[in-house]
Parts: sequence; C-alpha cells; structure tokens
Amino acid sequence: MVTQPNTPADVSHALSLHGYIPDDGLATSVFLAMTLRRPLLLEGEAGVGKTEVAKVLSRWTGGELIRLQCYEGIDVSQAVYDWDYSRQLLHLRAAEATGESLGLTTNALEQQLYNERFLLKRALLQAIDHAGEIPPVLLIDEIDRADDEFEAYLLEVLSEYQITVPEIGRFNAVRPPLVILTSNRTRDVHDALKRRCLYHWVEHPDFEREVRIVRMRVPQVLDRLARQVAGAVEALRTLNLYKPPGVAETIDWAQALAALGRTELDEAIVEATLGAVLKYREDQDRTRQHGIADLVKQAFERGFQSS
Repeated sequence: MVTQPNTPADVSHALSLHGYIPDDGLATSVFLAMTLRRPLLLEGEAGVGKTEVAKVLSRWTGGELIRLQCYEGIDVSQAVYDWDYSRQLLHLRAAEATGESLGLTTNALEQQLYNERFLLKRALLQAIDHAGEIPPVLLIDEIDRADDEFEAYLLEVLSEYQITVPEIGRFNAVRPPLVILTSNRTRDVHDALKRRCLYHWVEHPDFEREVRIVRMRVPQVLDRLARQVAGAVEALRTLNLYKPPGVAETIDWAQALAALGRTELDEAIVEATLGAVLKYREDQDRTRQHGIADLVKQAFERGFQSS
C-alpha cells in the first residue's frame, strides 16, 4: 500500500512519477483528500485533465480504479446494484426440476433467489464492498450530467460510505475508497454535495507546465517543437472557440507532428494537422479567419521567449 504522503510536495512528486504534472493547488487538494479522507470534486472545462487525476492516483496507490460514468437518467440499477434475473430464473427452474423447491415456502424461495450470489454489484457497491487491502479509487465522472435525485442519493452514500440492499442488508466500507468526482459544469452541482467534498477548479496548464506535459507524454518531440505546440495552443485558447483545445488535444497534436517527422511548425503543417487539435469545423474556420500565419508567428515568439 502506498505510504500516506506527508506534504503536498510528496503528492506532486508521486503524481509526476506516474505521468501527471499537477500545479500546487491540485497537489494540495489531493493531499488533503487523502489525509482527511474526503471526496474531491474537480471542476473545469473539458480536456483539462480531471479524469486523468483519478487514473494516475490508481496507478500510484495501487488501488483498483472503479469508474462510474454519469449520464442523464442514471439510477440505482446502473450505479449501485441490480439482480441477475436470468440466473435467478435458471436457479428456480433447476430447483423445480430437481424437486428441491417442493415443500419450500414462498419466503424460503425468495431467500434463495435474493442471495448475494445473484447480486450484480455496480460501481458504487463495488467501491463500498471492496475486499482488498488497498482502498480503491472511485471515479464519479461528469456528475453534472446526472439528475438531482441521483445526486441526492450519492450524497447519502458519500456521507456514510454504506449502502443498503433491502433483500440482503447493509454493506459498509471497511476501507473507504478515495473518491474523485468530476464536473464540466454543464449545470451547477448542488451545494450539499459540494459541502461534503473538497473542491478544486482545474485550469488549463500555464505555458511552461504544458511544455513539460508534452515532453513527458511525447518524449520523441524535440523541446523546440514542444514549445511551439504549447505556444500555438495557448494562442488558440484566446480565440473564443466553441471548444478550446485541452491538454489531451495538445498531446494529440504533438504526437501527430512527431509521427510526421516534424521538428517545427509552419503554415502548411498547421493547416494539414489542424484536425488533431480542433475537433469542430467552426473552430477551424475561426482559426483560419484569425490567420494561420499569425498563429505560427505567435507560436514561434512564445517558444523563443520561454526557451
């Protein structure tokens, strides 16, 4: 089991070793979540690396990553538990065929059918009823897409780390999971859930941190190109795009350029690879209106100033 970090600097170092370069605010929030055993709510624009935090924490701690992807209409049967009705039916037919069910009362039959061996444990129950020595990392992704009713139920679960299945009983977490919730803020998460959690707003990385991320994730890219790509993405984020590029798009673009054997940007290669960094036609059109030449110029200037 991972040693409990003593300082936010320990967290920053460990996350960096496992492929994620955090800023000081995020490292501090993760440290407090681990120390105080509180859920951590990460909000920010899509693509800034919120989901990746949970994945890296799983790699670092060795705890199983259990992911719950939220969506409109999600309910207990998708998020908590359900019954394996086909296996229950097979069991009932087998009991009838062998005569095992003869003489059994309805209650006795129900006790056989509503047994834990027929229980399908979904993400929340898997995290609560985890039997391993190392607490799992429970990722509740895009909580802002879920309904109010589900959010209220989730608040109850995270307050007590227990789940009741009426037919069986109560499941309590022996080792509560490390919980990371993410939100793209398509709607506001309710205050009650926010009060239960620690909170951190995840920003796009600054220039130097983005260069470090590119160099770490795409090591075949030369430092000069990494700086130019980071500079170009920084400029793109100022253009009021429908979907500004996130860190994932920066990495995709750097990988595409490396695959093409490029060592620096120019107008032709930016035009040819724009789809690696901008995924909406309207954003590509706006960038062309701004001027590809200007974008390349800004990328060179930014890279040169920071080199």
